Amino acid sequence: MDRRIPLVIVYTGNGKGKTTAAMGLVMRTLGHQKRCAVLQFIKPEGLETGEKRFSIAQGVLWENYGEGFLWRVDDTEPSRKACLAGWERAKELICDNSYEMVVLDEFTYALNNKFVPVGVVVDFLKSILNDEQRPHIVITGRDAPSPLVNLADMVHEIVEIKHPWRTARVKAQKCIEF
Repeated sequence: MDRRIPLVIVYTGNGKGKTTAAMGLVMRTLGHQKRCAVLQFIKPEGLETGEKRFSIAQGVLWENYGEGFLWRVDDTEPSRKACLAGWERAKELICDNSYEMVVLDEFTYALNNKFVPVGVVVDFLKSILNDEQRPHIVITGRDAPSPLVNLADMVHEIVEIKHPWRTARVKAQKCIEF
């Protein structure tokens, strides 16, 4: 299997594991000595997660385009501006053709909050679908909009069945949530 067919992959749903699944693809890509970029939307630059630390240490380009979780802020304008800047950067990296994979983590929140118009994203992705040099594009986040789902080559819905946050009131912890 030497023929490379770049894919658009979406991990969505209400369960934990969308970013984790995307990071598994990053690890797999690194194992083949290929270049990756991760752009995190909504999550702020100062958020230190295990996957961010590890990825940067492995040479992954990692950039954050967010001001923090939206339910904690009254003014979403800084988040909107950050997400728009992140989308411009995403297009640049995707068109660069030097990355095997570009992950747009938590990007569905930027779409669903109308910080970046879904139609603009879908039109851009359609315009590059036939470029066999482009990277695999992985998009994560809850409630992936149907135009994105329809365009994607692969979509996985992560469904929560049980989580200790709810059943045992266990707070987020290192190595599991971040």
